[in-house]
Amino acid sequence: MYTKTNPLITALLKQGEENQAPFSDVRYYPHKWKWLRSINKNLFILYRTVNGRTYYAPLFVFSFSFLHFCKLTEGQRFLEEHPNPEELYHVADKLKWYRYKNMLLQREVAEYAGIDRTTYIHYESKEINSYPADKLEKLAELFGINIDDLLDDYNRFIYDGQGWQIRKLRKSMGLTQYQFGKLYGVSAGAVKRWESEKVRVTKGTWERIM
Repeated sequence: MYTKTNPLITALLKQGEENQAPFSDVRYYPHKWKWLRSINKNLFILYRTVNGRTYYAPLFVFSFSFLHFCKLTEGQRFLEEHPNPEELYHVADKLKWYRYKNMLLQREVAEYAGIDRTTYIHYESKEINSYPADKLEKLAELFGINIDDLLDDYNRFIYDGQGWQIRKLRKSMGLTQYQFGKLYGVSAGAVKRWESEKVRVTKGTWERIM
């Protein structure tokens, strides 16, 4: 019998102890490669006989984790816990739901909206209360939904125009800007800036007013 080998195989065959082979069933290998010896948990020696000649070959098994798979698993868990996005209140959760549903990465969503990834991470972290309307419109476009599907009550109030809504409420109460401001602990100038939309009313003040 003719045996074909090389110095690398010879050196490998001298290493380690012969162990139980995870590749003992040759049906899974083309050309009927057979397991000869395991060098360690990742390195194995295979051999085959063709026309009276024996050939040897090393087999190295690489194993690594898929980071993207972990992200998807996290997303699947979130979608299972919240099957209906209409039951979510905060914009951050709504953004997360639609991103997971569309199997998108934060980086991909941020690029589409024209913001950096760090900013978008804040969008999903509930660290902010109000969101730029133009960015939410871009995100709604990406997800194929109406912007109303992303808004909570406070951001819908801002998006629809806080100025005329505050003015309408104040006048329905028969109050001047000074009286309205005094009622909620702010100056008449603050009320004027709200109504002219030069300053955005904070969420805490909005909750007291509305």
